[in-house]
Amino acid sequence: MTTPRTASITRTTAETEIRVTLSLDGTGQVRAATGIGFLDHMLTALGRHALFDLSVEAKGDLHIDFHHTTEDVGIVLGQALKRALGDKRGIRRYGQSLLPMDEALAEAAIDISGRPFLAWSVPFARDKVGEMDTELFEEFFRALAFNAGITLHLTLKAGTNAHHVAEACFKALARSLRMAVETDPRSPDTVPSTKGVLEA
Repeated sequence: MTTPRTASITRTTAETEIRVTLSLDGTGQVRAATGIGFLDHMLTALGRHALFDLSVEAKGDLHIDFHHTTEDVGIVLGQALKRALGDKRGIRRYGQSLLPMDEALAEAAIDISGRPFLAWSVPFARDKVGEMDTELFEEFFRALAFNAGITLHLTLKAGTNAHHVAEACFKALARSLRMAVETDPRSPDTVPSTKGVLEA
C-alpha cells in the first residue's frame, strides 16, 4: 500500500500561530482562513490547481500589517510540502507552467532539488491588491521555496492588472507543483538524482 503523502504542521511565535494540513494526492479541497481575504483566495487557487487537499489556519498580528502572517504561512506551507514529500522517491522532480489569466501571463518553473532558491521577476503596477501589499507576494514565495527546499523561478511575461498578475503566479506555481510531485510511472521507486538523494 502506498504511504500517504501528507503532513500537518503547527508553528507558533509571538507574532503568528499557523496550522497547515496538506495532502499531495488530493482533489483540490481547500480551507483557508488567514484573516487576509486575498491571501485566502490565492491559497484556494493554489490548492485547487495543484490538486492538493489543503487546510490553512492563521492568527497573526494583522493590526500591525499583513507581513508576518503572509510570510509565516509561506514558511509553514513550505515545511508541510517538504515533510509530505518524504525522501522524494518516485517523483518527477521538475515542473513548469506558462499560465495566462486575461492580459497577464506568468511562468513558473520548479526543481524539487533540496536546494532552496527564488528567482523573482514579477513587477506590479500598483502597491496593493485590496488591502494586501503586492510586495508581500515575493515574501510568500521566498518563504515557501526556502522552507520546502525547492528552486523556484517566477517570471511575469505580460500583465498590468495586479489581481490577475498575482493569481497567474499562484496558479502557475500550482500547475508546476502538480507536475513535479507526481509519481513518474517509468521510475516509481527511485530518487530522481544521480546522487541518490535530493537534499542540499
